Amino acid sequence: MIFYNSPNPAPNPRRVRIFAAEKGIALEMRDLSIPAREHKSDEFIALNPRGQTPALQLDDGTVIAESVAICRYLEGLHPEPPLFGTGAKEQALVEMWNRRVEMVLMPPVGAVWVHTHKFTERLPGRIAEWGEANRPRIVDAMRFFDESLAGREFLAADHFTISDILLLATIDFSTFIGMPVPDDLTHLNQWHARVSARPSAAA
Repeated sequence: MIFYNSPNPAPNPRRVRIFAAEKGIALEMRDLSIPAREHKSDEFIALNPRGQTPALQLDDGTVIAESVAICRYLEGLHPEPPLFGTGAKEQALVEMWNRRVEMVLMPPVGAVWVHTHKFTERLPGRIAEWGEANRPRIVDAMRFFDESLAGREFLAADHFTISDILLLATIDFSTFIGMPVPDDLTHLNQWHARVSARPSAAA
């Protein structure tokens, strides 16, 4: 297998790196520079027509794109520890929290990134007003997760799961674009400190 990766601060490849580190999986990696637009090369577009990292090319030539799909594949190969949960209820809760991270927090973070950040200023279709309008939505989303983490060590279960990985990568990317977790969100900040202390967070 070959894992097509982009270094930090790209959040989606980082999800897979953290997941693999938690599993103890050593992935053969090829780094693609987003600033150099290597992910838009003809060679990579032939592998992933969306021109986005990450992507995982299997030995038979199959290419799996999208970070959570890659993680599901790795979970199938290496079921321990069970980062997608065990049993119907826990797996459903993990899926619920995955979707909440991706539908509640990631969209406004993405909007601020695309429409206001200096690194994306050459992208077509930028609407600065839309980006700025999403800053309060990020704070509202973070407040939702802060309230949800009250009295809980992890987001979706009584152990670390992919939901924690998705939230960690999103929070850290939000910090990179200038939208860190507000100091008064105690539960979210304490959770962030716990999961950031895991060795996998450095992947």
